[in-house]
Amino acid sequence: MEPNPDELVHLDVAGGTATITLDSPRNRNALSAQLRRELSAHLDAAVEDEAVRVIVLTHTGPVFCSGMDLRESRGAGSSDQGVNEFPAILTALWYSDKPVVARLAGPARAGGVGLVSACDIAVAAKEATFAFSEVRIGVVPAVISATVLPRLLPRAAHELMLTGETFDADRAAAVGLVNSAVDADGLDAEVTRYTDMLARGGPRALAATKAMLRRDRGEQLAQDLEAMLALSSEFFASDEGQEGMAAFAEKRAPSWVPEG
Repeated sequence: MEPNPDELVHLDVAGGTATITLDSPRNRNALSAQLRRELSAHLDAAVEDEAVRVIVLTHTGPVFCSGMDLRESRGAGSSDQGVNEFPAILTALWYSDKPVVARLAGPARAGGVGLVSACDIAVAAKEATFAFSEVRIGVVPAVISATVLPRLLPRAAHELMLTGETFDADRAAAVGLVNSAVDADGLDAEVTRYTDMLARGGPRALAATKAMLRRDRGEQLAQDLEAMLALSSEFFASDEGQEGMAAFAEKRAPSWVPEG
């Protein structure tokens, strides 16, 4: 079936695999209101479909996901920030009874890294890069921390979240953010290798194993997301956050960066 050209996210089910594709390359697959809405709906549909054994989250265009759509965040108050809807998407990925594999042919930034971390397995082309760029625009990687921190080595988390430095797929694999970094021409084969192995597991056993693997967190994820949502929204709406987003849009240094 041909994808709906008005959609920014597509769902295709074949051979027991549901492929969810972010398809908004014009803005680097940023998490706009429409994209968040459609991603959430397609995730729910894939989880509820009894024919689906494995979910693959992928993208069109050169960028996996650039994070929140800053054009929608500029000028919005804390209660109107798009980040407010994001915890539900991370929760759906994290608690999905079906294994979720992230396929990255290109970069992930900020909220995009949160999506990757919420998936069970992540495969990236070596050309893909990553960054927690939030601090550089005066906001906090708060909401995504609920899924990122359980994956990331503690020293790496401090370094990468505080500096906002860009790092490559090999480093991402070394610090636990992705499972595998492969040459671009081997990306699809590596994803298929994982989906084929996952499909061999019993559906109920896979769901129970996922629940077992996250048992140490218990209800902590929901509590973390609630607390981090408040922190994130506060900074997105703050003077510092608004200045950082304005500077990013205007391609200039924000006011807090020393001159020279």
